[in-house]
Amino acid sequence: MTADSTLCLLLIAVLPLAPAGLALVNCGLNRSRSAAQSLVGALCLGAVAAVVYCAWGFSLEAFAGGSGYSLQLGGVAWNWVGAAPLFFRGLSDASAPIAAFQIFAVSFVALIPWGSGADRWRLGAACLLSVVLAGFIYPLFAHWVWGGGWLAQLGATFHLGAGFVDPGGAATLQGLGGIAALAVVWILGPRRGKFTRGGPPGAIPAHQIVYVLFGCMVTMVGWLALNLLGAIFFAQINGVALAMTEVNTLLCASGAVLAALLVTRVRFGKPDASLCANAWIAGLVASSAVAALVPPGAALLVGIVAGGVLSPAIEFLELRCGIDDPSGGIVVHGLSAIWGLLAVGFLGRSASGGQMIAQLVGIGTLLGLVLPAVYSLCWMLNRALPFRAHPHGERIGMDLHELGSGAYPEFVMHTDEFIPH
Repeated sequence: MTADSTLCLLLIAVLPLAPAGLALVNCGLNRSRSAAQSLVGALCLGAVAAVVYCAWGFSLEAFAGGSGYSLQLGGVAWNWVGAAPLFFRGLSDASAPIAAFQIFAVSFVALIPWGSGADRWRLGAACLLSVVLAGFIYPLFAHWVWGGGWLAQLGATFHLGAGFVDPGGAATLQGLGGIAALAVVWILGPRRGKFTRGGPPGAIPAHQIVYVLFGCMVTMVGWLALNLLGAIFFAQINGVALAMTEVNTLLCASGAVLAALLVTRVRFGKPDASLCANAWIAGLVASSAVAALVPPGAALLVGIVAGGVLSPAIEFLELRCGIDDPSGGIVVHGLSAIWGLLAVGFLGRSASGGQMIAQLVGIGTLLGLVLPAVYSLCWMLNRALPFRAHPHGERIGMDLHELGSGAYPEFVMHTDEFIPH
């Protein structure tokens, strides 16, 4: 085994800490009476995603240089889907680490909407959506970006820089998870007690901020592995440049949390712990796009912008759009990913007009094609297996309703029992 192979295996072993930390963040931001369901769901959704991706998801994605199907349109071959064997069969020494990396990373796509649908989303319906995301939507989009598909080939076919670039999964993992969260929240509607007639939205604070903050620290460790593996596999970076990828990941997260601390201190008089935690994750999300591709100063700037706009963006969605997103996943993962992808076009080491256009095409595909597809599939799945729990289940809590026991049986959970509706 070569030194590079050993490094990849060690990073893949650390990678699960990223979704594990995200699961803790989601749990802490939820109501206390849904805490156990939140973490059980994280385990189940990750398991479903892994099994489905192994069974047939990777065969649809394949890898750059592998077999696939193309459409000839306008004299151009548009590579749109992979054609690898099922159940990871036929992997080579070069492709096996990529498959192992992605089977751990795909859980992000299921966990992000799970946090946004907290306190009212049935676990069975969430598992059904995880099958669709890990088995079809993610493999197709990841093939276009990572598997030698048409987005990756924009540079060769249309001379647009290096094609759409996303080494750490800002689009394929975080952006896709963010738009899935938006689709789920649209269908589920707000939590009971969140919006009242003629009044401002009700405050439903995080039930355990210690989980949230500790989850941020755990997530950081796994995210370093995520960005390093993306740099190795999809940006062909090695040596000292890998060390700079780690530094840029830290600078993005640091700039974001400090910007959020300052913004919330100015706006609310005191820093807000949950928004600072969300900003930390937002900085990590943006780093997945830029960490391997920009100098350290630019990485810090990307993080500052991601953290600075977080609080106003979440407030806009809640107050102006009536969107109830307990984990902030739509902004934290969706908007931050888009910002990071844009930053590659004008801050990256190979920034150019062509590269910016390629990044815009990738973002446009995510929003204009993948989002409507995800929403349509969610709408159909909701007709077959309703997403939202029964009102009685929401009232008593998802722990009791779906698991039969609470996470904190010694404490009174129903502090919102008399909130007017």
